[in-house]
Amino acid sequence: MPRTIALAAAGAAFAAAVWAAAAPANAGLALLLVAAAFVVAGAAWLEAGPDSARELAVVATLAGAAAAGRVLFAAVPGVQPVTVIAVAAGAALGARAGIAVGMLAAFTSNLFLGQGLWTPWQMLGWGACGAAGAAAAGLIRRRVPFALFCGALGLAFSALMDVWLWLSFLPHTWAAFGATLGRGLWFDAAHAAGNVAIALAAGPELRRMLERYRRRLRTEVVWA
Repeated sequence: MPRTIALAAAGAAFAAAVWAAAAPANAGLALLLVAAAFVVAGAAWLEAGPDSARELAVVATLAGAAAAGRVLFAAVPGVQPVTVIAVAAGAALGARAGIAVGMLAAFTSNLFLGQGLWTPWQMLGWGACGAAGAAAAGLIRRRVPFALFCGALGLAFSALMDVWLWLSFLPHTWAAFGATLGRGLWFDAAHAAGNVAIALAAGPELRRMLERYRRRLRTEVVWA
């Protein structure tokens, strides 16, 4: 059943993307359907994973901590710990956990900061950060590479949201695109710098802690 749901959602996302390309005037609604379909597909994939209660508990705890940190830092534009925590979870626990942490953190924090058309895209963006952490796990063991990687993901996340804003609500011209990027430049820079600072302060330690937990989580006792 989860695989069927994921395939159906992926097909719906493709159809909505075609609609957005064919009818730019309806791009806002079409892109919302694209994001919603991908979120449903991701949720179905996550649901099909291992149902260890301890693994689910650590994912929920990490997502809650990331969401709380985002709400706590809401007064500082762009600065939040969601990217760093999602990357650490992906690198230590695997892509499934990293994606779940990023998506749940975005949804949960928006219960306090405000839900809207942007929520599915934030869920996808931070879920992708968790997947990127898993893909680059072998390259980001040291503190500086980890921090630079999180900084680059901060810029990529901000660029995703800028492109979504441009495609959904603004004229599809290069002038409007440049204005959108320019208007968010300082916010994007603060996001990247905040990621670097948080990763330098605690990123590798969080990853090592989660790796120790993973080893304990997957230890099996066999009675002879």
